[in-house]
Amino acid sequence: MDELEEKAAAVAALLTKLDGAIADFQAATTLHCKWGCGKCCFKADIEATPLEFLPFALHLHQQQLAEQWLTRLTETDSPVCQILSPTQSGAGLCSAYAHRGLICRLFGYSARTNKYGAAELVTCAVIKTEQAESYGEAAKRVSEGLPIPIMHEYYLQLASIDFDLARQYYPINQAIRRAIEQVLHYYAYR
Repeated sequence: MDELEEKAAAVAALLTKLDGAIADFQAATTLHCKWGCGKCCFKADIEATPLEFLPFALHLHQQQLAEQWLTRLTETDSPVCQILSPTQSGAGLCSAYAHRGLICRLFGYSARTNKYGAAELVTCAVIKTEQAESYGEAAKRVSEGLPIPIMHEYYLQLASIDFDLARQYYPINQAIRRAIEQVLHYYAYR
């Protein structure tokens, strides 16, 4: 396995670990995304790192779709994530759900730490209002120590894989584009 594939595998392993922690948290709290919602995906200011999309970029390269996606991302001026597929049916609107970024996984089912070091649940307005009772109970349990993914801890783990690719945040489409460029550049010299 080469260096790029090792990095992509390390990112994928981190994302799988996070998915497990989120599943455990959801099972303990019953919080869940509304079927077909994706409201958070339409925010124009979502930022990500190229590293979190390295597994997606490698997947595109292996499927011989990387250049097609690079053109798509270069030609769009939309700030909305290009992986988003608002016309598909299902629980989420992501056309590459298995390859979504770290922020896409963390938002809704993670915590930040406040200035006192206490975990505070971070979730969307839809969950807060439509699942108000469950949200209130979950927030209380988080403050009492219920295990929950902590955002900055996962970003630190991401940075430990490749600091350079994890330190700069870009609008999500630029992050995806930079990940694809990284893969294409890597294989151009192999």
